[in-house]
Amino acid sequence: MSSTPVFPFLTTLVLLPAGGALAAALVPRSLSERTERLVVQAIGLVTTLATLALAIAVTIRFKVGDGGYQMTSRHAWAGALGISWHLGVDGISLFLVLMTAVLFPVALTGGAVRRNPRSFVAWMLLLEAGCLGSFLSLDVILFFVFFDLTLVPIYFVITGWGFERRGHAATKFFLYTFLGSAFMLVAMVALAVIHQRQTGVFTFDLTALAHTRLSLTDQVLLFSGFTAAFAVKAPVFPFHTWSPDAYAAAPTGGAVALAAVMAKLGTYGIIRFDLTLFPRATLDLAPLLLTLGVAGIIYGAVVACAQRDLKRLVAYSSLGHLGFVVIGIFALSTDGLAGGVLQMVNHGIVIAAMFLIIGWIHERRGSWNVRELRGLQRPAPVLAAVFTVVMLAAIGLPGLNGFVGEFLILLGTFVAHRWWAVVATGGVVLSALYLLWAYQQAFHGSPDDAVKETRDLSWREGLVVAPLIVLIVLLGVYPKPVLDRITPSVNALVAHVDAATGSHQPGPAVPARPAGYGAVARPALQGGHSRRLP
Repeated sequence: MSSTPVFPFLTTLVLLPAGGALAAALVPRSLSERTERLVVQAIGLVTTLATLALAIAVTIRFKVGDGGYQMTSRHAWAGALGISWHLGVDGISLFLVLMTAVLFPVALTGGAVRRNPRSFVAWMLLLEAGCLGSFLSLDVILFFVFFDLTLVPIYFVITGWGFERRGHAATKFFLYTFLGSAFMLVAMVALAVIHQRQTGVFTFDLTALAHTRLSLTDQVLLFSGFTAAFAVKAPVFPFHTWSPDAYAAAPTGGAVALAAVMAKLGTYGIIRFDLTLFPRATLDLAPLLLTLGVAGIIYGAVVACAQRDLKRLVAYSSLGHLGFVVIGIFALSTDGLAGGVLQMVNHGIVIAAMFLIIGWIHERRGSWNVRELRGLQRPAPVLAAVFTVVMLAAIGLPGLNGFVGEFLILLGTFVAHRWWAVVATGGVVLSALYLLWAYQQAFHGSPDDAVKETRDLSWREGLVVAPLIVLIVLLGVYPKPVLDRITPSVNALVAHVDAATGSHQPGPAVPARPAGYGAVARPALQGGHSRRLP
């Protein structure tokens, strides 16, 4: 594990948006409505851009080839309870942090609201702090605090600025995810107690807990507790039922944050905690999770084919794409896991652009129904062109970012679990079907008189979406710098699973005891089985 840097980059990265949220909330109410709006928007933009600059600095300082945690920051917080402020970044979390920093200024500027901007900006900045804290936490209770903190701002964003049935959607989302988190909290406490009995030290530090000796039964039970929270948050089929309602009801900025960033907390949690703490349970339960991932891909695609509402179509599309991430993770191969991490970033960029464009269409036409949008391409050709690029990236067209992640996932899964990969490939075909159909319904055809008056993409909207289009193309054409930083940490994690289970995962040879990950002791893992390459 790398030494703590002189400047606390990661602590500042978390506290900066939290401070911006406080500043936005404290803007004097005596200001005129216009002045208040300008001040609050300036606070939001400056804070998110400063956070982005700091995230870029962290990325530049990150050492390529180091698979352990870097730039760690560790301070006593509640020592008597075994809780510490422990932050660290590795190749798995690095680009999720950078993606978060990129998307929040986009969400604030592209999905700005007219009513009560002070509260909206404050909640969004607090949400950014919670997401960044979740990606960086190396103490499980600290992670839990940030993980659940994200529920509060997104709940108020949906209820305060959402659309039809927003109260119902926000409440359903909150209750589902909070219930899943309750199971995770119980599992965290149980793990710490087991660790204390073995070592005499009561701690919630991830790097220490990774050395805890657990029986297979304990691993399966604790894995289930953690995964209950992660599967709901992602969401993973069949724990997804809150997501179409929440995505459809959320305002544009909230939908971007919810689908592009918050959903990744679930899949990231599976990688960071399930694979690190419960490798034997992960290996034994992988076929079940692979089945759920493939079911999500096919189910999401089939239901999306039947949608007439663009926003709900994208919501079900997101379920399918996250299904690909799940099968990449539980393929437990270096290609599959690296593809899963990359696809989390790619999906975040694509789904953010998709919700932005759909939100702008709704501002113009007041509807998401494709039957009421026919012929948009004629009055808004630039808008149609941008939507086409994003749509093709979502389909996985070679040369755009969606292809690289899906290819690595299918490659890694095919080597280890052939039939799951074959079935999942059908989801790629179905995604092309429903996205092309939606494009034809909304943009082709003869527009009516109302549609003919639709304005094209403005220069301001073009500036907002342009960075996402650049990233879509850049990551599709040249993903090597990203993969060079992801792969060492993926190799380290796969080697940790190998060492703990006695299995051999497909992938390049890596050290048996990599830095940053604890190897689980052999006595607790006897009876493990090896997986042979087909």
